[in-house]
Amino acid sequence: MKLPCEEALWYVLPQIRADIARELTRSGSTQKEVAELLGLTPSAVSQYLHKKRGGKYKTAPGYKACIKKAAKEIKETKSQDAMSRLICRCCKETRSKQ
Repeated sequence: MKLPCEEALWYVLPQIRADIARELTRSGSTQKEVAELLGLTPSAVSQYLHKKRGGKYKTAPGYKACIKKAAKEIKETKSQDAMSRLICRCCKETRSKQ
């Protein structure tokens, strides 16, 4: 039996990071900027963008709106605290609808 947070760590979090990275690059951020905002390496961001990481978890309705809002806030605030809070919100949104 997998605990909810174990599933989130292995499947949901990579999906969220990948989707936020894609949303941030769509809004004009470079891979390097996205890496700095998300606390990742540029190579990790590249893997998210090329669907080598993330992209394998079925998301729930309302998830895309959560990702767009999170990406916008992360870009505006550039705050790691805000990012943690927003990622947790998106994770809860995804897992609550499963």
